[in-house]
Amino acid sequence: MRYTSTRDDQASTSAAGAIVKGISDDGGLFVPDEIPSLPAEAIRQMVGMPYPEVAARVMAGWLRGFSFDELLSMCQAAYRSFDTPGVAPLMTLSGNRHVLELFHGPTLAFKDMALQILPRLMAASAKKVNETRELVILVATSGDTGKAALAGFAGVPGVRIVVFYPDGGVSEAQRLQMVTQEGANARVIAVRGNFDDAQSGVKRMFATKPLQDLLSERGMALSSANSINLGRLVPQIAYYFWAYARLVASRHIIFGKPINVCVPTGNFGNILAAFYAKEMGVPIGRLICASNQNNVLADFINTGAYDRNRPFFQTTSPSMDILISSNLERLLFELTGRDAGEVCAMMANLAKSGRYVLPTGAFLKLKTFMSGGWASEEQVSGQIAATFHEDKYLSDPHTAVALNVLARFQQETGDRTPTVVASTASPYKFGKSVARALFGAEAAELDDFACCDKLAEASKGEVPAAISTLRKKPVLHTAVCEKDGMQPALLYALSTAQ
Repeated sequence: MRYTSTRDDQASTSAAGAIVKGISDDGGLFVPDEIPSLPAEAIRQMVGMPYPEVAARVMAGWLRGFSFDELLSMCQAAYRSFDTPGVAPLMTLSGNRHVLELFHGPTLAFKDMALQILPRLMAASAKKVNETRELVILVATSGDTGKAALAGFAGVPGVRIVVFYPDGGVSEAQRLQMVTQEGANARVIAVRGNFDDAQSGVKRMFATKPLQDLLSERGMALSSANSINLGRLVPQIAYYFWAYARLVASRHIIFGKPINVCVPTGNFGNILAAFYAKEMGVPIGRLICASNQNNVLADFINTGAYDRNRPFFQTTSPSMDILISSNLERLLFELTGRDAGEVCAMMANLAKSGRYVLPTGAFLKLKTFMSGGWASEEQVSGQIAATFHEDKYLSDPHTAVALNVLARFQQETGDRTPTVVASTASPYKFGKSVARALFGAEAAELDDFACCDKLAEASKGEVPAAISTLRKKPVLHTAVCEKDGMQPALLYALSTAQ
């Protein structure tokens, strides 16, 4: 299997080459020359398998240059750090809803599902392509990717990692998780702007040849830990296979019967992984894309027009505060019949005017398997309270977005298909927002840590150590840059990181 670019189908590299490089030279994203598939019997055999084995079997279809034993060893090592043997528990709520908890890794977010294994994939890939330069992992984060990447790469020999996050655009727990990160090879920089500014700045640096040449002269090569990197995306596909297998094992469905999947997403990577799982053979009927008040994706799915020319909102679900959804480009490639020229034209229109329109045939194809909806801040708050009072389940704002969108989808369509809801973060990462939704004015005067204590008391649970220990950790990263000053900030960070 070879990998080409969404913008140039003549570009070609191996899976290892795509992982090391991160993004194609033309600015496109790497996609396989064909989406692998698994026969029904292979999926049936996953019922009862431990999570690392399911993940390795799914990943083996994509990463042909890696042996199954090699991938299994990586997965077993990566998921050892999770706080539950099941890695991603599936919790059943009323109304045929099943919440897939993807936040049991060391940073309490779904990004751990991929970023605990990516450093292992990166190291193995570098050897396979004879990359001897030091890798510089460049990350833009809307909150969770940054800490998960730092946790995975900090202290790894032969790697430096620099994370950019929007100043004032993440939760306090997310910020503290990043700015207290230890590791001589790690640097964290706040950007005066929003996530789109940070992400656009990172993409520009990947496309700046003089910067690439300068770093190469210094024995360094850029790579990415964002979901634009193939090595980030492929591990995420696995947990949709796992969810289906768990539903069969628990007798909530009979093997072969379809499920729906509802995913809260801003950059489109998590729901793209569900799309690939569907294409590979998981019986998924409908994909439901849930947006927050920054509803560019919901509008795109409902109209076929992508338009980022709209107000930007800072919400209680900051990981979805995004107006330029990078991974959507991979879906556009499939919807247009893998027409790289068409995708390139749409991306050029996005860069020039901030919008593009999906061809009619591609839009009609999209509507056959995907629905889109969005939730306002008031609806998110109300959903957090309703889910806790009705199901005794504590959800973070991102998961609440999905639950709210799903409720309205079911009401409007009458579709009662068993549905897996991707729960992307621990509620304790957003303690103040969740406490306000549950306790109102009573929580308004409390700080984030006190809010988390109150949530633990109400749910008869415990504040995770990854949050409670932040109280005493020293802040190690205080750098701030303008959105147009990211490249100088990167070079300075690299001059000080070791």
